[in-house]
Amino acid sequence: MGGHPDLRPSATLVFTVGAEDTAVALGSGTLPVLGTPRLLAWLEAATCAALAAELPAGRTSVGSRVHLEHTTASGLGEEVTVSAVLQHRDGRLVRFDVLAEDSRGRVVGRAEVTRVVVEVDRFLQRVGRPG
Repeated sequence: MGGHPDLRPSATLVFTVGAEDTAVALGSGTLPVLGTPRLLAWLEAATCAALAAELPAGRTSVGSRVHLEHTTASGLGEEVTVSAVLQHRDGRLVRFDVLAEDSRGRVVGRAEVTRVVVEVDRFLQRVGRPG
């Protein structure tokens, strides 16, 4: 994971809240608003996108720690922009600050996401492949 030391990997993704993204659909509540589990998935997707270009073949990253605040409800059809910026690297550990905002510029949520870079084959051997 090289790169220039002053350049921090980052990524921005845009999502639209659909029926399948709601708390009621995900079983995390009873309202038709963006469910926290889906927000978390979107935040993690942004961290994966930020790392994608610098991971060599045969390596990936896995989530290991998340501190998440879901601060604003987002209804069906709302556009949510998620931006992840690498803040710290320590060997295989990478930590991101991630921000989600709605189309009106309100903060939907923010998180600190820590991922661990792993060798795919070795990782899968350790956890056991089904079948």
